[in-house]
Amino acid sequence: MDPGEALKKVPKGGFLKLTMEPSSLPPDARSALIRKGNDLMNQGKHDLAKRIFLTTGYADGLVRLGEVYEKKGNVLEAFRLYWLAKYRKRIDPTIQKMVGVVRHWLASDAKPGGQ
Repeated sequence: MDPGEALKKVPKGGFLKLTMEPSSLPPDARSALIRKGNDLMNQGKHDLAKRIFLTTGYADGLVRLGEVYEKKGNVLEAFRLYWLAKYRKRIDPTIQKMVGVVRHWLASDAKPGGQ
């Protein structure tokens, strides 16, 4: 499959993915798309690169994009990308922070007047 043809199949709105299955693309098309995604990422076109990395199941690209989104302050999107890439180094500390926030909320609600 020509990489241009494969790229045309990526939905404009991207994907809402909670899991990442192995790519069914032929290896040569997958490699070409990953190179294109890397080029786009280097150009700062992160949304396009993300669509390609999601389509190809390229975990390393998703981790690098997660770092970009995290630096921009979009921690939820960063977490989603780390989750899809199964990048425990970033997933576990983020979950611990989320647990801390929930504990704080619960402790605040338990006090009289919610304070």
